[in-house]
Amino acid sequence: MILDLNSDLGESFGDRRMGDDEAMLQVVTSANVACGFHAGDASTARRTVRLAAQHGVAVGAHVGYRDLAGFGRRSMDVDARTLTDETIYQIGALRALAAAEGVRVSYVKPHGALYNRIVHDEVQATAVLDGIVAAGDDLAVMGLPGSRVLQLAAERGLRVLREAFADRAYRADGTLVPRTEPGAVLHDAEAIAARVVALATTGAVTALTGERVAIAADSVCVHGDTPGAVVIARAVRIALDRAGVEVAPPRI
Repeated sequence: MILDLNSDLGESFGDRRMGDDEAMLQVVTSANVACGFHAGDASTARRTVRLAAQHGVAVGAHVGYRDLAGFGRRSMDVDARTLTDETIYQIGALRALAAAEGVRVSYVKPHGALYNRIVHDEVQATAVLDGIVAAGDDLAVMGLPGSRVLQLAAERGLRVLREAFADRAYRADGTLVPRTEPGAVLHDAEAIAARVVALATTGAVTALTGERVAIAADSVCVHGDTPGAVVIARAVRIALDRAGVEVAPPRI
């Protein structure tokens, strides 16, 4: 089995440092680079893309709501046309910075509240996909298995990447436990690593309430801003290697 290991990176902004991108890029195989709306800035994005290329890591555009103050974690009722245009804008900005480093942006992963909103919200999911299609270059779409956005993407002939989460708890229906609820974010590196190996080898995880949840995943995310993220990512990578699971960038 081949599994991609991704992380949300490039989220520093000005003098505010977020995570250890350089260390994470020595572990993961794809990087979801912030495009400046929920986090990140031009210099951070370009540096992150440059480091990703040095380590053979695939690059994706991590698009989100225009919400620097809330780190993109507040759901917003954005007009569909505006959301489409802002998706194009974010992809275009990252693509230009990546091109300056000779790097291709190969997929798009929505961030935070937008990611969770388009699991069910068809209007916003369609708006985001309209932006991805308009941006061109045959970009793949990364999202939650079974989500409306991936269903619509597949119907439109777009390549999809089904994503699971190493450091987030699941509900019994396969959605993520909201960050506002206790136990939503996991921190025990060894327990997380064992959980990811189980996901890779059995296709299921255990929900916060104890149910077994089937998850078909092409990629697993370790959030770059989770405390101890590098330790967690290394534990996951080592555990997958020992289990005979090949960790490699998505074939897009």
